[in-house]
Amino acid sequence: MNMDERIRRINELYHKSQAEGLTEEEKQEQAVLRKEYVDSVRANLQVQLNGISIERPDGSIEKLNNRLQKSRLRKEVLAVRDVLEDEERKKAAFLLTERILGHQWFYLSDTVLGFVSYGSEIETREILQEALRKGKRLYVPKIEGEEMVFYRIFSLDELRVGYKGIMEPTGNTEVFRYEEQTADRTLMLMPGAAFDRQRNRIGYGKGFYDKYLADKGALQLRTIAVGYQCQMLDSIPAEATDIKPYQVICV
Repeated sequence: MNMDERIRRINELYHKSQAEGLTEEEKQEQAVLRKEYVDSVRANLQVQLNGISIERPDGSIEKLNNRLQKSRLRKEVLAVRDVLEDEERKKAAFLLTERILGHQWFYLSDTVLGFVSYGSEIETREILQEALRKGKRLYVPKIEGEEMVFYRIFSLDELRVGYKGIMEPTGNTEVFRYEEQTADRTLMLMPGAAFDRQRNRIGYGKGFYDKYLADKGALQLRTIAVGYQCQMLDSIPAEATDIKPYQVICV
């Protein structure tokens, strides 16, 4: 079975599981196909395009193989994430919420820079709600042109559909202002498409978090990227301009 056939069958089984449920044999087939698919993603990391480089608008040089690998990995890992079962999602959301709420950075923070989960991303709303319940200053991102701006919210009900269908603040409240001396009381949660065991991260292609964090060294030390276990790979390509989250939690 080639890659396209494997993806097609994974999708067939997923839709059947939602409509009428799977037999035990089909559940086993689904588990095998998913494992084979994730293994194939990892096996394809080394694309043989070394030595081909492109110049970015800022004058930095990026190897073309890294860009192509990132694009390919992003597509393949997100395809796996998209077909996770509802029970897997609920369990992962519970585990992540437990991990973050029990984390000393959350406990010690008075400010949380969160993100509102979208599509098949791991659910973050309970974490955001708990930050509000504990009286923390909660900010979530809004995309404005090519930049990401964090606005304070007091309720998730304030959010409105924004950039690419993501729920965003309206943009008429307090903006988060970075101050180095208070960064140790701030926690930032980061989404992503794929991560590796060296804390490298592949985002969604626009580099919003890399740009936002580039000049905020102290805040970089209080960043946690979160996702599902299927998003964790052994190794992914990275560039000097990529900002590593200080911790990665995949459940």
